[in-house]
Amino acid sequence: MVNNMIIEDKKRIEEVYKFIKEIRYGEVVVTLHDSEIVQVEKREKKRFNIQKRL
Repeated sequence: MVNNMIIEDKKRIEEVYKFIKEIRYGEVVVTLHDSEIVQVEKREKKRFNIQKRL
């Protein structure tokens, strides 16, 4: 039972890490319930360089 919990925790942490590595600009939101990761959201932003016209 404890080994399964450790494996599940590791999978969740790896998923959070994957989201962080994939995003260039934005945020990763981790939702916890009773100290357990229950949800991860990735909000990615795309930035454009805008040049002013004369």
